[in-house]
This record gives sequence, C-alpha cells and structure tokens, in this order.
Amino acid sequence: MSRITAVLLCWVAFSGIFAVSSLAQAPEPIKTAATGAVETSSSKPPLADEKTPAKLLFSATKLPSLGKAMAIGYYPRGCLQGGVELPIDGPTWQVMRLSRNRNWGHPELVNFLERFAPLAAKATGWKGILVGDMAQPRGGPLPFGHTSHQIGLDVDIWFMPMPDHTLSPKEREDTIATSLITADKLHVNPQNWTPADAAFIRTAAVQPEVERVFVNAAIKKELCRLEGQHHFSWMSKVRPWYGHDDHIHVRLKCPAGSPMCRPQPSVSSGDGCDELNFWFTDAVLHPKPPKPPKVPPKPTMLADLPPACKNVLNAPANTQAAHR
Repeated sequence: MSRITAVLLCWVAFSGIFAVSSLAQAPEPIKTAATGAVETSSSKPPLADEKTPAKLLFSATKLPSLGKAMAIGYYPRGCLQGGVELPIDGPTWQVMRLSRNRNWGHPELVNFLERFAPLAAKATGWKGILVGDMAQPRGGPLPFGHTSHQIGLDVDIWFMPMPDHTLSPKEREDTIATSLITADKLHVNPQNWTPADAAFIRTAAVQPEVERVFVNAAIKKELCRLEGQHHFSWMSKVRPWYGHDDHIHVRLKCPAGSPMCRPQPSVSSGDGCDELNFWFTDAVLHPKPPKPPKVPPKPTMLADLPPACKNVLNAPANTQAAHR
C-alpha cells in the first residue's frame, strides 16, 4: 500500500467517526403536550439574554421548569418555578383563550380552582365557571393584558356561566365576556347583574387562601348596598380596580414553601365601603388621554426581576407537566 493510499484511508475513517459522533450528539426533538409542537434546543428562549425584554423571553417558553414549585418575587414582578397546568376541561370548569397558553400556575392555584369551581357552581346555580388568564408556564411578564399574573397566584374568572356543552377551540377564542356595569360606569347593569354574581364573588372571597378579589368599583358599590350593613370581613378582600367589569381577578396569598414570594400588604380593617369615592371622580371615570412620552418607557428586563428568575428561565423543561 502506498503512503498516499494509507493517508486517504485514514482520512475517510476519521470523517466517518466524526459524522457518527455528530449524529449521536444531536438533540432529539420533544413533542410538547401543551402545544402539540416539536420543541428543540433552538426553540428555547435565549439563555441569559440581557438585551431582550423579559416579556418576550418568558412568553417564548411553552413548558414549565423542572424544580420544586415556588412563587418568586411580587405579583407584578417575578416568575414561577415548577408550575403546573390546569386541565382545559373539568367537571365544573372550562379554560378560555387557549392560544395564550396561560392556564399555568403554582399548584396551590390549581388546587384552589379545582376546589372553587364546584363551590361556585353550587352557590350560583351555574353548571360551572369559565377560567381566563392564569400565568405563563414559567410566569414572568406577559406580552399583553396584565401587569401582574407573574408568579402563578393570580387568575381571572369570568362573570359568565359555563355552557352545557364543551366549547370548541374557536368558541374559546371568540366568546366575549359580558360586562356587568352601565355605560357610565356608575352602577351595575340590572339587565346583566344577578344575585348569582354576588354569590360568585362572595364564594371566592370567603376562601381562606384568597388575598384579594378585584372587581370594578361599580360592582363593589353594589355589594356594599347589599352587604354593607353586615360589615362582613370577606368584603374587605373585595377591592375595586380599573376594568374588571366582566370578570373577577382572584389573588392567592404567598404559599408555604415559597420563601422568595413577597406578600401583599394586608387589607385594612372594615368592609372598604367607605373608600369608594375616588373611583367615581371625573378623573377616573373620564381620564384625559395621556401625553405621548418624550422617551419610550423602558421595558422590564430579566435583570429587573429577582435573580432566581434567570435560573427559572434557563432551567430544563418539565415535559411531563402538560395535560393537553
């Protein structure tokens, strides 16, 4: 065998070994149950990306992280480790807006919803509840819709009974929640408001793990008319907030085992019915259009969140977490 032939044979053998080695190291795609899509390493959010807004990094993750479930940070600035998915259909609930992939939360939130749904159905006479936004698989800032809902302890639940059939994906995207207030935002609309709505709010607020139930000020005012003379302690949890005329926003307390969860200050004593005047001022009811900012507001970046959120974002995905 000539020296040239020997060199060529060695080169071919080396090339084959390199090719086999490269194929063995190529990551296999993972089909996610949550989206039906194939997730590969290239579809994961950029690691330690300090230049991309956090809302884009967290919304790009389709599955939760591995690790013990923990709510990290504060409700409008944090993330979620070890989140779990609320099944899109249950005996007394259905999840809306599936395209958003926001039916994730801390296990305490999912447990709450699975327990609350039949209680609400019994209290209202409804067949069940319609669940709106919870959190993204790893929490974090959302690209639209909410400032909070970041640590897996917030959920929107519609003022609309669950229908007697399973909604199609299109119906879940197209159905519009019904507003319960008048056009002037001063009162509840008697054509839409019913005693069941009051029972719905009450059932949420009396649950011991609930920290707040946000509703429109006109709805709070009506509750004060109905319940104010009794000064029930649960009424202090029902807080007026902008919007919230077609759903309640339930917020849970920081759960045990989440040492990095920052609790919200406790509500003041009393039923809160003497604190409503602000919400019916002209500045709130008819706000002037804001002036365009001279400098665009800086988006929330990964560095603005608790340091642990970087680890949550970069952690391996829990591919067994999804129900869909």
